[in-house]
Amino acid sequence: MAEEEDGSYSYGNTRKTSIYIFFKDCGCVFNLDKLGLEIASIALPAALALTADPIASLVDTAFIGQIDTTQNAYNSKSVVASFEIVKNDYQKRYMPSASSAMVIGSILGLIQAIFLIAGAKPLLNFMGVGSDSPMLKPAQQYLMLRSLGAPAVLLSLAMQGIFRGFKDTKTPLYATVAGDVTNIILDPIFIFVFHLGVSGAAIAHVISQYLICFILLRRLAAEVDLLPPSIKHLEFSRFLKNGFLLLMRVIAATFCVTLAASLAARQGPTPMAAFQVCLQIWLATSLLADGLAVAGQAILASAFAKKDYNKATATASRVLQLGFVLGLMLAAILGVGLQYGARLFTRDVSVLHLIGVGIPFVAATQPLNTLAFVLDGVNFGASDFAYSAFSMILVAIVSILVLFILSSTNGFIGIWVALAIYMSLRTLAGFWRIGTRTGPWEFLRA
Repeated sequence: MAEEEDGSYSYGNTRKTSIYIFFKDCGCVFNLDKLGLEIASIALPAALALTADPIASLVDTAFIGQIDTTQNAYNSKSVVASFEIVKNDYQKRYMPSASSAMVIGSILGLIQAIFLIAGAKPLLNFMGVGSDSPMLKPAQQYLMLRSLGAPAVLLSLAMQGIFRGFKDTKTPLYATVAGDVTNIILDPIFIFVFHLGVSGAAIAHVISQYLICFILLRRLAAEVDLLPPSIKHLEFSRFLKNGFLLLMRVIAATFCVTLAASLAARQGPTPMAAFQVCLQIWLATSLLADGLAVAGQAILASAFAKKDYNKATATASRVLQLGFVLGLMLAAILGVGLQYGARLFTRDVSVLHLIGVGIPFVAATQPLNTLAFVLDGVNFGASDFAYSAFSMILVAIVSILVLFILSSTNGFIGIWVALAIYMSLRTLAGFWRIGTRTGPWEFLRA
């Protein structure tokens, strides 16, 4: 790949790129050329913002891990089953899409909060916490309190998406860091000073989420006129079409992880405690790749809109290569670091033993995880929402069957083997679309 004088990219014979896109010009992967700098300027702040919340959750886990195994077992996000613009020249701009996103985010947040609060006990029963389990009371308290933050979480996610559309990933970073630092400060106060245990961790988290939401809202309101002239000016039909596809995808992906947590819980508080520590580390580190996914999505969306297929190809190639390198680095760091760092999360010898069993899976799957996240961004940038949704549903169906089979035959290890298979299938599905040169990638046949 070579950068031309006009800033465009020459990528050679496009007939070959459907095969070679994954390793073409891999010697240039770390080049700080125009494309490299554009990716870095978007990806680095996005990665820090995206990992800030999982890191704050890991801090929650570390604090609660010093209480006891029963409470630590359900301090997990898996329980809360969830779900280029011109520079502003000091004049607010009206963006119907921004207003629509925020309205829908707020409504979905309220619905989610009501659903989780009303259905807390049945959900926990599904997760494997029986009515006679000592985990039920702290888990129910944690879930219900943390659910109060759902409106703020989904509204914040909508606003972060708007800022990413501006290619501004620094504002979400500042807001997220401010909120999560607040969470980390409040954790020991509520947990140990006020003796609120897991409920204190949930309260700290909710406060931090509303702070993030307030910061983002204030910043966005300074740049965009968020109040539409009337309801008819909102672009609900557009959002409902793509939003429904993305919702299907999120549900399918989330259900696999939630089911894995449920199956771990059914084996008792010790396996669940070990599983949730491993899971949070597994997801938190993998989310570093989401920064690359955000960069790839933003740049690719612009390239496809301009029909600049050379740049689209170059961008996809670069972010995929960076994602794979990142995955290898994370695998090495976690493989060594977790052997010594597991004691930060618990003092229970039995839990530490099972964490040791899960470490090889957490480390070895990092290259798969990072590629899966980056491929999501690549396909979203190509507006390939239907393929992303339906392929994820197929992956989820197979993975759910594998989870049931392997968890019943191999227990804790079986769950992690099944999750490794799930990420392998997810990565394969992402590669398949580009490799077969179909959908938005049909231009590679030209």
